[in-house]
Amino acid sequence: MFNVDDILKATEGTLLKGTKDTKIKGVSIDSRTIKDGDLFIAIKGDNFDGHDFIDEAIKKGASAIVAEKFFLAQRNLNHLPLIKVKDSVKALGRIANYHRRRFDIPVIAVTGSNGKTTTKDMIAWILKERFNVLKNLGTKNNAIGVPLTLLGLNSGHNLCVLEIGTNHFGEVQYLTQITQPSIGVVLNIGPSHLEFLKDLAGVYKEKSSLISGLVHPKIGFVNTDDTYLKNCRRMFKDRLIFGFGIKDKAEFFASEIKLCARHLEFKINKGHKVILNTCGYHNVYNALAAIGIARLFGLDYKIIASQLKKFDFPQGRLKFIRVNNVNFIDDTYNSNPLSLEGALGALENLRVKGRKIFIMGDMLELGKNKEEFHRQAAHRISKICDCFISVGDLAALTAKVIKDKDLHYNGVFRCSCAGEAKHLLNNYIKPNKDDIVLVKGSRRLLLEEILK
Repeated sequence: MFNVDDILKATEGTLLKGTKDTKIKGVSIDSRTIKDGDLFIAIKGDNFDGHDFIDEAIKKGASAIVAEKFFLAQRNLNHLPLIKVKDSVKALGRIANYHRRRFDIPVIAVTGSNGKTTTKDMIAWILKERFNVLKNLGTKNNAIGVPLTLLGLNSGHNLCVLEIGTNHFGEVQYLTQITQPSIGVVLNIGPSHLEFLKDLAGVYKEKSSLISGLVHPKIGFVNTDDTYLKNCRRMFKDRLIFGFGIKDKAEFFASEIKLCARHLEFKINKGHKVILNTCGYHNVYNALAAIGIARLFGLDYKIIASQLKKFDFPQGRLKFIRVNNVNFIDDTYNSNPLSLEGALGALENLRVKGRKIFIMGDMLELGKNKEEFHRQAAHRISKICDCFISVGDLAALTAKVIKDKDLHYNGVFRCSCAGEAKHLLNNYIKPNKDDIVLVKGSRRLLLEEILK
């Protein structure tokens, strides 16, 4: 895959010992799973420091080490190549970019405030009918996950589909430089990560840097129903921009949208019918982006519709599950005001014989207006839900507004953690087969524990 000289060229690191012709079979940042012949990159994370595991990586057969620092004992271990770099995470990115430039294949990158994983998976699922596609596993969409995905490229791949995430300015631009996508998708601009991106204009600036960073032939797909994205054609005149939306001004638009039991139906460009196994209206936009990409690569509508009908939505994203004879909608992956609106819309449109129960966790990283976002959600929730359970200090503000207005007073509960909410649900509220329970909150609330 590499030799040490390749790593030195990619990282501009310093070889402290060892030889440049040493072969490297793969790249790893985890000493627990490292394979014989792998390069081990020591990365300092929030909860661990890879530099503490260099010895273990060597014992397990690492062929070379990239690190920001080396301890004396490690430097005296055999003649293993030791490469010192200023920043291990950036070194990983540079190695991934070095590897990506070996392959003359299209890279499709997807970003947006909501729907990245679903859309990335949809695109890959449709295109696999004709191509060998590499994609991120799960939500590995950051400065570590994206490079590690790219390092999985091999001569058998025809296409690469990547989701790109961010919560700080410059991250989309950085990952775009590493991945060098020729096709970019921006799904929406919403109030997510406002703690660092400040406001919607900041979110737009960050997400749209994907379009400005595209390489030849520089093709973009954007949601033209979105207030910020609808002007992308004017802003990026040197790119070929396709629009998708529910208005017929877009190149790919949906009409006759219907929620039927537990699936959605719509017609694409007033022609072929598409069926999605979801209750989330916003997934129409995700599907439109995937359809546009598939058409770009020559797949006909019949194949696209057939693939979408079989698409299994990712875990934790408006996914119907049944636990102990109770129907749940699992939307526990994450939460922000835009995705909350989508989840509530899905719950509102569902017809159930029993109660609509909503367990809501805090929406995090919303910056200075975080409390107001939670208060604003109260009115809509009170119109839709028969029972509301808040989890966390911020969601408790939502519960307070509902109670203060005497809306469903006896059906509002406040909990401090997922375990408490689970106990309350099972022992007091006691949902039955006719009820539906929506569970949604930011990742750190661990609301998936309620579903176990």
